[in-house]
Amino acid sequence: MINKNTIFLLLLVFIPISIAGHFLDWGATTVFITAGIAIIPLAAYMGNATEEIAVVVGPNLGGLLNATFGNATELILAFIALRGGLIEVVKATITGSIVSNLLLVMGFSMLLGGLLYKEQEFQPTAARVNASSMNLAVIAILLPTAVEYTSSGIGDKTLQQLSVAVAVVLIFVYGLTLLFSMKTHSYLYDVGVAGMEEANAESPEKEHKVNLPFWIGVLLVVTLVVAIESELLVDSLEEATSELGLTALFTGVIILPIIGNAAEHFTAVTVAMKNKMDLSVSVAVGSSLQIALFVAPVLVIAGWIIGQPMNLNFNPFELVAVAVSVLIANSISSDGESNWLEGSLLLATYAILGLAFFFHPVVEGLG
Repeated sequence: MINKNTIFLLLLVFIPISIAGHFLDWGATTVFITAGIAIIPLAAYMGNATEEIAVVVGPNLGGLLNATFGNATELILAFIALRGGLIEVVKATITGSIVSNLLLVMGFSMLLGGLLYKEQEFQPTAARVNASSMNLAVIAILLPTAVEYTSSGIGDKTLQQLSVAVAVVLIFVYGLTLLFSMKTHSYLYDVGVAGMEEANAESPEKEHKVNLPFWIGVLLVVTLVVAIESELLVDSLEEATSELGLTALFTGVIILPIIGNAAEHFTAVTVAMKNKMDLSVSVAVGSSLQIALFVAPVLVIAGWIIGQPMNLNFNPFELVAVAVSVLIANSISSDGESNWLEGSLLLATYAILGLAFFFHPVVEGLG
């Protein structure tokens, strides 16, 4: 029987294919597609290694490790794109990751889980806290754009300084959310943790002593290979998207987040189908929070350090997409219950936004 581990193992073949395509000049489109597929299993193995290491270092440090490295693949991919000067693509990837987690992942989880169990429940208090955090994130990424559009003559330097200051505040808030979820109010998240432990207990092969040096080695090797594949992906992005008839905006908002989050998406949907909706919602919303409160601010500060003018002045349409996603996700998750129709509504919203980005005219700087 083919399971997800077998699928991820088979997908590893795209690593040498993408590298060969690059050196043998098989074309930008071939390299782009094969490198994108290669990143999917690598993200899964990076997540597995992080979880195994977290078991050894204990719940508090392990929780911090999981929270910090939860979106490591997206962070590496975005940083390489940032270093390559594809700043608007990086911004599109940030907004796309938030949108895909809230609509695509949660939508599929609620739809498939609802078809199997009719009604599913999760912790409403935690959902409301996460909703408040997401509202703050939307405000934070909206204000620099609002300042730009309501001011005359504001310079890029001033806008970047504002963005760096906002980024520092967001990272501080991210730290507070970790303190809240892992220390002062950890009981609100105990159901999700219990669900993960139960899922692990269902797999006999998980019951073994963790080989810490081995998993640290796996994490380091996988991180290196992710960086190599991300480099290939970014180098071929502009030419490949042109050949495929796609704008870089659509690629950044829709395609790249799916590549970087595929393994995590699979996990959220799988646990929802096992009636562990607490854990599924935690994965989907938690990933969005990590992108908004940690990954985006880190990229802003990194851009400032390496001399790339990365700021929080987003394309207004991207902000509309994020605001719509947060609004409907918060509305649906606030009662702590879900069903297949609510999942369908989230997926329909994602499909409409995807179509809008596909037909969105080319914007200067976005290819």
